[in-house]
Amino acid sequence: MRVLISGGGIAGPNLAYWLRKGGADVTVVERAPAPRAGGQAVDVRGVALDVIERMGLIDELRRQRTRMRGSSMIGPDGTELSRSTEYVPSSGRLDSEDIEILRDDLVTLLSEKSGQIVHSNAIVAMRQDETGVDVAFRNNTEGRYDLVIGADGLNSKVRRLAFTEQSDQILHLGAYVAVYTAANTLGLDEWQVWLQGENAGAGIYTARNNRELRVNIGFMSGPLEYDRNDLDAQRRMVQERTAGLGWEIPRLLEAMWTAPDFYFDAMAQVRLDSWSTGRVALVGDAGYCASPLSGQGTSLALVGGYVLAEELTRAGEAGAGHRAAFAAYEERMRPFVVANQALATENPGGPASEESIEKAKHAITL
Repeated sequence: MRVLISGGGIAGPNLAYWLRKGGADVTVVERAPAPRAGGQAVDVRGVALDVIERMGLIDELRRQRTRMRGSSMIGPDGTELSRSTEYVPSSGRLDSEDIEILRDDLVTLLSEKSGQIVHSNAIVAMRQDETGVDVAFRNNTEGRYDLVIGADGLNSKVRRLAFTEQSDQILHLGAYVAVYTAANTLGLDEWQVWLQGENAGAGIYTARNNRELRVNIGFMSGPLEYDRNDLDAQRRMVQERTAGLGWEIPRLLEAMWTAPDFYFDAMAQVRLDSWSTGRVALVGDAGYCASPLSGQGTSLALVGGYVLAEELTRAGEAGAGHRAAFAAYEERMRPFVVANQALATENPGGPASEESIEKAKHAITL
């Protein structure tokens, strides 16, 4: 079985590992020239930890986890309004068995474990028939595959090409966020600082043994039209809408203009009636993005890749075919996705309850 996976972030390499383990011939393409640096800290929770353990990466994940000591909520003048050494907004309770790790560290681990990824390339066109999928790539090459899997995120090219009959795929959650790295000019020591204004907010925490800050800064807004390739235009939007937050935000916004890992996107969810069409399927954010507000995007990607690979391998061994595998994948994953997407909307403007998170992160059996 020849499988093409689009996307070299978390979902793609994870899926590639499990498919290769099951005997598939897998190609992974990623449009970025190298594994992407930067990004926020992400959480691996519940059943997703079992996936990591079965990959043999659990000890390394624990070694590389973040080591936050606590967090502060501050006002626009920098006054500390509250603090906690038991809970941080980025990951929840510090005594939890869940693991928080920087996104780029997790991507590196998964990429090294999964095998070769073809960088600086991407799908530009596809045409499928009863026996396979013909794919045209950005580097002017072509290929034919038994299956194509989109693991290419919220703005999935695979989804746009293959799922044209499904409308209203994106549920906008009323906010945008930028994430980038800056020098630790604040002198924070394994600590998080969070500031919330009327229509904007920011969360800043340390990384790389306190040498760096990961800045998460965003604003409330309905859907916006902007050029996804014009990073300076995105920076201007962030600057204009968040400069009034006060405290050290103007200085951190200056650092945004030279950050090499600047990322900007909507807080949104992907809602699809089906995650497959013919020989094309979706995994992770491409099929069921829950948004960073859920805290479960990474776990959905890890569990989704594991389940999809398991069903494809099982169907292949039984001679049942890809349609049976895709149907079984969706039947198993759909309740898990629904429970985790609900975390982002349960408590608008605040975190979901601990009870809801506990239920959602265990809402599937491997």
